[in-house]
Amino acid sequence: MAHPEHLRDEDADKLHRLRERNPERDRLTGHVRKFAATMTGRHGDRLEHWIADTEQDTLAPPASFARNLRRDLDAVRNGLPLPHASGPVEGNTNRLILWDQRCQAVCLCITSR
Repeated sequence: MAHPEHLRDEDADKLHRLRERNPERDRLTGHVRKFAATMTGRHGDRLEHWIADTEQDTLAPPASFARNLRRDLDAVRNGLPLPHASGPVEGNTNRLILWDQRCQAVCLCITSR
């Protein structure tokens, strides 16, 4: 998922229309954006709030991710301010997680029709 500021106008408009038509997609996009801002900004103090909000959502994939993140919360929070990180590995992991969530969302849309 690209940073919203880096989207072309055409892509931003498409995303906006998709989010308007599907409340679940809108909530998922919101969760992903807040998480990305927390991680890239290294705001460990916001992580607990994000986890609590996401766990309460009815969307299973992000809620499950939040519950699993809570298990390692101290490690995640302690690792955020470190000057070194496994950014490329974490980036690939996050892309795989997002891909899996998108696939589950597509399956949910197909089965709900």
